[in-house]
Amino acid sequence: MRLLACLTALLSSSSAWAVSSKSDEWTFRVMLDDKPIGLHRFSVVTNGEQRLVTTEANFAVKFLGFAAYRYHHRAIEQWQGDCLWHLDATTNDDGTSSSVRSERNGGSLKVITERDTQVLSGCIMSFAYWNRALQSQSQLLNAQTGKVERVQIERIGTAKIDVHGQSKATDQVRITGPAAPIDVWYSAEGDWVGLDSVVAGGHRLSYRLP
Repeated sequence: MRLLACLTALLSSSSAWAVSSKSDEWTFRVMLDDKPIGLHRFSVVTNGEQRLVTTEANFAVKFLGFAAYRYHHRAIEQWQGDCLWHLDATTNDDGTSSSVRSERNGGSLKVITERDTQVLSGCIMSFAYWNRALQSQSQLLNAQTGKVERVQIERIGTAKIDVHGQSKATDQVRITGPAAPIDVWYSAEGDWVGLDSVVAGGHRLSYRLP
């Protein structure tokens, strides 16, 4: 309910928002070792320097017809330019619930979780794969854990991946940090079109546009 209230307040704060804004949406089919496990949806509404980002992920890994693992995450982010201004996220990771909330206060961002509260100075970005300004960052806020992760981001090269059922040439960008590397794929026009990583047990997680 808190997420819905936040979204409603942000969208209704200005009558000009709907008139002058533009919207981008991605719905990725998520696969584990090439087997579909769910969808991850992203919506970015831009109005000048302001962005309103909503995401929702629903995964279910089945074994012998039963759900062996379930994951649900949803978040609302408000951005000013390339800086995260507000975050409200909830996650249910196979029965373990968590929440992360952040709010801007002057030149700092306060991040609140069930465990602690931290204050981050300067312009902070989350793992906003949809924004290619991500590539200039050395740290990113994890919207699920509330932790700031040190990262290295570099362009690896070009490769062809499946985009809307067709093989397309893409740019490959790799994010390395404390967890397994994440490969993010962008079209020649700069649009985010895919993601690959390795998760627990050595399984390959992939995002593809169906």
